[in-house]
Amino acid sequence: MLEDWFGFGIAIAIGVGGALLFALAVEVIMRLVARRYPWARDLQTKARNPFWALVLVLGLWVGVHAALRGTDWLPLVGRVFTVTSIAMLAWLLIALVRFVADLALAYNNIDMPDNRLARRLRTQTLIVKRLAIALIVVIAVGAELFSFDSVRAVGASVLASAGIASIVAGLAAQSVLGNMFAGIQLVFSDALRVDDVIVAQGEWGRVGEITLSYVVLDLWDDRRLVLPCTYFTTTPYENWTRQGSELLGSVEFDLDWRVSPQRMREHLEQVLTETPLYDGRANVLQVTEATAGYVRVRILVTAKDAPTLYDLRCFVREAMVLWIQSVMPDAAPAQRVLISEQAAPAPRKRGGVTTRAEQAGDSGFFTGSAEAEERASHFTHAIPRVSGESLGDDAAVEEPEDAPVRQ
Repeated sequence: MLEDWFGFGIAIAIGVGGALLFALAVEVIMRLVARRYPWARDLQTKARNPFWALVLVLGLWVGVHAALRGTDWLPLVGRVFTVTSIAMLAWLLIALVRFVADLALAYNNIDMPDNRLARRLRTQTLIVKRLAIALIVVIAVGAELFSFDSVRAVGASVLASAGIASIVAGLAAQSVLGNMFAGIQLVFSDALRVDDVIVAQGEWGRVGEITLSYVVLDLWDDRRLVLPCTYFTTTPYENWTRQGSELLGSVEFDLDWRVSPQRMREHLEQVLTETPLYDGRANVLQVTEATAGYVRVRILVTAKDAPTLYDLRCFVREAMVLWIQSVMPDAAPAQRVLISEQAAPAPRKRGGVTTRAEQAGDSGFFTGSAEAEERASHFTHAIPRVSGESLGDDAAVEEPEDAPVRQ
């Protein structure tokens, strides 16, 4: 018995010792490489634990297999080491995927003015990383289950009825699969990226996270709006950073008719020179309406991005209000009321002759004259009528074709 335990210990020691020597050799090589390449240091940090765990499990498996060869315990112990090795391998692969994803994100910095390409690559990298991790987990779980003979028998029967199972699964997970494919479509069609500034459901915010099922918007007031991926494939939304972040905004005033647009335009130029928010691309002051007793003045200004544009519009609005109050108070909007005494209308005189009271005209655009009624006939599709005199039932006079249609 002692000899059996002694041989068992020797076999395990040889297997584990060989695994440790291999792991140490790889560790030394990675340390040497890390002195010249920073990425090797990150790889060593992220993959050290799963690598050592996998190597030790494999070394222990080799030792136990050699010691228990020909015994009844070997199939059960081998099954345990198989499941454990698959789990350790999946852990190592997930660590490698995260390392590659972090390396790609580090080379695509979005903290720069023109970062459209970097944001697209960042978004695609995050989605690919999640897909790869999910795929590794599914394959690992499947491999562990199919290592059992009973599960393989069940799997064969399931595969035989795959048609019915796929229909049932598709109906049950329709929304989930729809969101997943919508998320993949968003990412790889470049329709939406992380850090895009968008307006969805009337809310303005920045895309903080894109997953396979939902999108998280970081709103301007520190709220979070979570929307399913299918929302962005079925509902229109505004993307303010699709091609660039530069935007144009408007500031409108309803002012009195005594306002001077030219003086406002000159003051606008002075206001924009005093603020770094204005990017210098365009500024326009125009009178867009002059109805309802007011003059509507619209100012258009440009800025480098949406937050800057918002502050610029507020700054211009406040500066122009202060200027109107201090320099041109007559331009402020005012309500006018006409007060008069009611009196009987006096007859009008024209050339010393008293004329009759004024009446509403009976001539219109479509009535009142031959030309007007001809114009109306194009819209009424009236058919010229036939009028008869006292000549009898068989005698009728047809109206000329160019006669106006009688109403």
